[in-house]
Amino acid sequence: MATILIIDDDPLMAESLGRIVSKIGHDAIKATSISEALQAVRSHEVDIVFCDVRMPDGSGLDILPDIRVAPSAPEVIIITGFGDPDGAELAIKKGAWDYVEKPISVKDVTLSIERALQYRDRKKTSVKPVALKTEGIVGKAPKLVPCFDVLAQAAGSDANVLITGETGTGKELFALAIHRNNARAGRNFVVVDCAALPETLVESTLFGHLRGAFTGADKPREGLIKQADGGTLFLDEVGELPSSIQKSFLRVLQERRFRPVGGGQEVSSDFRLVAATNRRLEDMVRSGGFREDLLFRLRTIVLELPPLREAKEDIKDLVVHYVLKFCEQYEIPMKSFSPEFHDVLMAYDWPGNVRELIQALEKAIVSAKDEPVLFPRHLPEHIRVHLARASILRKRTPSSPAKAPDDIATGSLAAFREAGLAKLEADYLESLMRKTSGDIAEACRVSGLSRSRLYALLKRHRIPAS
Repeated sequence: MATILIIDDDPLMAESLGRIVSKIGHDAIKATSISEALQAVRSHEVDIVFCDVRMPDGSGLDILPDIRVAPSAPEVIIITGFGDPDGAELAIKKGAWDYVEKPISVKDVTLSIERALQYRDRKKTSVKPVALKTEGIVGKAPKLVPCFDVLAQAAGSDANVLITGETGTGKELFALAIHRNNARAGRNFVVVDCAALPETLVESTLFGHLRGAFTGADKPREGLIKQADGGTLFLDEVGELPSSIQKSFLRVLQERRFRPVGGGQEVSSDFRLVAATNRRLEDMVRSGGFREDLLFRLRTIVLELPPLREAKEDIKDLVVHYVLKFCEQYEIPMKSFSPEFHDVLMAYDWPGNVRELIQALEKAIVSAKDEPVLFPRHLPEHIRVHLARASILRKRTPSSPAKAPDDIATGSLAAFREAGLAKLEADYLESLMRKTSGDIAEACRVSGLSRSRLYALLKRHRIPAS
């Protein structure tokens, strides 16, 4: 008998799902809000979670990482609106086991439960504990935990891996961790910065060349692909790989053979490929900037790293780790922190992610010199300016006709404040969608919201998504 948590604020939907669960011999518990749901998964041994996307206090998709790191690590089945492909796509990308459409059917729900339970049983008997080497990787935020699961999976195979994420999220660190935890750890880890490859020399750099192959080739040179023989080839910013070389590299991936520039004989290289990008390769495929068949080859395993603004729980650990590192580097005593120092770091959105945080901490150490305590004034000026401006803008209220006290004090202060914030939120979202012409990816970039959170807010305020 399994325990199944139903997260839905619709009493009829929750009751209907509960009856199905009970009918097939399992226990059902219910939660009508995100906060209730998180309490339930932390206090019960839950096997499966049915979670509605649209909840009164947030999006069900946003709590998937928290549910997955709950003590019982339940499988999540998302309930999506009928004909909502975006909801289904986001559910899968967020790590859901499955999704069911409203109106729900007994057959679909029963089948999803049976398959999820079979998967859990097999996972329990087949998974062996793995002690991963994660040198340099700091963090245990809910959104980062699934990345370690994929890291373990990638390390145990030779499959191609595609690491995605914004600039500065640590893609090379994870690529190196895959190599260090793999059977190839004793061989070379070769980094290819695709953005820095000169187009005129890209073939020579990757494939190598023979003496006299071109003007200036006064001696033979082994290419980076051959240097990775037996080890790992890491293509950083693979989205920048020149179009002229993508077809040739696709053949190398298929055959693990290539011909050096000026050579008549093919050379083999038994390398393991890990690639990384901060771009949406699917969009590049649609615009003709990247080969679809190459993308298929790259993403056998996909590891998606979250931006730091979605994993702020890790900031304190990152601060301690890197401040200690810089203090050792500059041979000075370990610094302590003023309370406001951490407050400022938590308030900033870190568009440059962990890389920007590291640079800010080094700047703080250098600015503080012999001072024993780090204060916000030691941080880079642009961060302090940004937060100061944001603070002033938050305090501004939109101009509106003066209202008599009786017009305002018709309800509680909390209700009045909530209504005002809702109006500001709706106005912002309408302006955002108008200025980005309904481009969800661009709207997420500008607003700093995740796709799931943006969709939830647009639905709440009945604003069209495109």
